[in-house]
Amino acid sequence: MAPSFSEIPIIDLSQVDDESGKSSLLNSLRYALTEVGFLYVTNHSVPTTVVDGLVKALPTLFELEDEVKKAVALENSPHFLGYSGVGSENTGGKADRREQFEFATELTATWHPDLPLYERLRGPNQWPKGQPELRSIVEAYIHELSTLGERFLDLVAQALSLSPGTFQPFLSDQHRLKLVHYPASSDNDPAISQQGVGPHKDSSGWWTFLLQASPPEVKGLQVLNKTGDWVDVPVVPGTFVVNIGQAFEVVTNGVCKATTHRVLSGPHERYSVPFFQGVRRNLTKAEAIETLKDHFSALDISKESEEGHAVDSAFLKGKYDTWGESQLRTKVRSHRENGKKFYPEVYDQYINDDA
Repeated sequence: MAPSFSEIPIIDLSQVDDESGKSSLLNSLRYALTEVGFLYVTNHSVPTTVVDGLVKALPTLFELEDEVKKAVALENSPHFLGYSGVGSENTGGKADRREQFEFATELTATWHPDLPLYERLRGPNQWPKGQPELRSIVEAYIHELSTLGERFLDLVAQALSLSPGTFQPFLSDQHRLKLVHYPASSDNDPAISQQGVGPHKDSSGWWTFLLQASPPEVKGLQVLNKTGDWVDVPVVPGTFVVNIGQAFEVVTNGVCKATTHRVLSGPHERYSVPFFQGVRRNLTKAEAIETLKDHFSALDISKESEEGHAVDSAFLKGKYDTWGESQLRTKVRSHRENGKKFYPEVYDQYINDDA
């Protein structure tokens, strides 16, 4: 077994432009994929104007009056899109100390009773009033990250000795974006939870592209390595933090691990923008496991720590056959008021099972 990682590797995407650089890039990427599950990407070609526009919009967005936030509450949306306040989402059975707006690729709702219930996850955004420029800022960012995500997948395929385009058929028609605010908290107050978001693996997408939208001195994100130690992921200006989602772990037969991570609250407020590359909702567990099984079955993989194994991995180990239903279950369990309102026929089942 290779020694466990103690820092997050940085992948320079500009190296793809020449053959010698590309070979080095693919070797570094392969290590990050198989031994870490987290990496930074730099020189990613996402325009600075698009990133800066979003970052500048965040403080004003979260300073909106409570009634404006409530008007676009996630509880209004069967698609789990909108605003949720501090403590409204749970990870590992504990409330997360963060507030967030969740958006997605703008699509119309197409669900009807003859379709699987998980198809109701597809649908339009809720846009807060008094923010006329927000929609264009968010849609431009989603467009750029969608493009980056597909380019990155081609490099991932090549790093794993597969053809470009191998992973695109697994993608959804809708990707998701969260704009997240972690309020500052005092380390000296035992009554206030330090859980910004509890230990988890990303279950909301294929890959996650995270913009840490606060200054470098603001810390909080940590990744669990294979020996059970928490490794800091500091802000590196000009980069995205990129990590593997659970569905990709399944498709690679566990060769590329979805790594456990968490966010701790601290003395500074923190802004974070994760983009979740969507997974095709009708993807079955058998399809995910078998499609590339022959390619990955012979590869040696490292083992996770005990704590890493203990985190919920519903699609990998659960009884639900499609990615869409597994995803719906995860969202209902995290947003229970929303689940009661829009999905009463499955609410009790999802909350009480341990799949």
